[in-house]
Amino acid sequence: MSADLINSSSWKKMQTLAQSPFDLTAEAALSSSGRIARMICHTAGLRLLYATQRVDADVLNVFQEFADEHSLIHRYQEMRKGKVLNKIKGWESENRQVLHTSSRDIFVSTPKEPHSAGQARVELEKLDDFLNEINQQGRYTTLINVGIGGSDLGPRAVYEALKAYNIQGREVRFLANVDPDDAAAILSSVDLTRTLVVVVSKSGTTLETLTNEQLVRARYIEAGLDPAQHFVAVTGSGSPMDNPTSYLRSFYMYDYIGGRYSVTSMVGCLALGFALGMDKLRAFLRGANEMDEACENPSVADNMALLLALLGIWNHNSLGYPTLAVLPYSQGLHRFTAHLQQCDMESNGKSVTINGSPAPIKTGPIVWGEPGTNGQHAFYQLLHQGTEVVPAEFIGFLENQYEMDIVFNNTTSQQKLLANVLAQAVALATGRVHENPNKCFMGNRPSSIILGDRLDPLNMGRLLALYEAKIVYQGFSWKINSFDQEGVELGKILASRFLDHMIDTQKSSTSVEGQFLDVLEK
Repeated sequence: MSADLINSSSWKKMQTLAQSPFDLTAEAALSSSGRIARMICHTAGLRLLYATQRVDADVLNVFQEFADEHSLIHRYQEMRKGKVLNKIKGWESENRQVLHTSSRDIFVSTPKEPHSAGQARVELEKLDDFLNEINQQGRYTTLINVGIGGSDLGPRAVYEALKAYNIQGREVRFLANVDPDDAAAILSSVDLTRTLVVVVSKSGTTLETLTNEQLVRARYIEAGLDPAQHFVAVTGSGSPMDNPTSYLRSFYMYDYIGGRYSVTSMVGCLALGFALGMDKLRAFLRGANEMDEACENPSVADNMALLLALLGIWNHNSLGYPTLAVLPYSQGLHRFTAHLQQCDMESNGKSVTINGSPAPIKTGPIVWGEPGTNGQHAFYQLLHQGTEVVPAEFIGFLENQYEMDIVFNNTTSQQKLLANVLAQAVALATGRVHENPNKCFMGNRPSSIILGDRLDPLNMGRLLALYEAKIVYQGFSWKINSFDQEGVELGKILASRFLDHMIDTQKSSTSVEGQFLDVLEK
């Protein structure tokens, strides 16, 4: 049984050490004693450089004590084997397994949880058959993915990251916002006769998704096309959308995979398989599986997800920094931080522990960010000289995707990109003393750098699974349920009341302000 968090010896040691954290601005702090070479973590083909974090050997030793004392590896292994973790003790909850890792645990004969991995294999075979069928037809060039939240952000982020590897002539468009202008912009720019529409909703009742689906269906009917010959469903088995009269094909998603963790299920695989082809899709899944396996390493120094999680807890809970900036130095990852916002903040934005009691400490941080180097010309001023200290996680790659570059001033664009990653981390850490106070940089602003060789399907799978595991490890550490999302439910209930009221009053002249007051009074 995991020890109580704030009364555990490792937690108390961490708070004591935080009273005098490592000073990154001290003379030769980064270059002395082989610190940079020593603080590199290699995991599943990626590297983490964390010498620019405010940690030393004593802190890293306590990280290991913490992981052991709170059984973090054991809980992760239990999750992969199918233990019911989506629950709050003594209270009504979803009470489900957490098996997003099963959706890529398909490369061995003995997966961690055989039943769910078997279902993943079945769906992947169905997808392979379906894509072979439409490839032979040679008819479809575009796919519109209609979904919201986890049915949009993750698949969209990965698709954008891997567009360089698309089958020639293929594209995917994403429709999530219930704003009708979003749908209009997409529909006006595609050839409906050559377009598949994938509607993604586990329950088959998501209001925004069904509204957008009806809008798109109406456009097909206006064009004299049968939607049932173009529309594909990704939904729960037996849901209202699991209907062969309305959809060309149905693919299944399961209750044991939460929406924000569903990119490697059919939620993401259908769109990605269409765009990339099955071979590259399998490479993406294999990368995720490789990272899942590596995340079971009990050594914090060799387990990147666990190390990132504990560095985050150190910065958030011990040093008191409320936010985290994720800053990818790759244009392909321009939507990846948006996906991580949902994955992290919906998972760990909780104030109740798994025992149903109030969380005694701060849980998930605010996650934000944009790609570099654009961000350097926007919000980095605050990162370097603002009164708020913002820990950062930089993501960079040694090679570009398209192998198209130019030498200018004796260096390539990719070298300039990488130089900026390294420079920003060092500048945040060491700062600068200057006689002009406006040119002073305080330093001691922690960051890490995640490095890969190239942003390809294999490394994208690794990167996705890395962050999923990091989030899970932090939830385990804070003793919260990272797998439900009750925080979104109240807004849905109130929106339904407003919509009902709008229907009742649509023939009257009641103002928006009047509707607001009427619903509040009820």
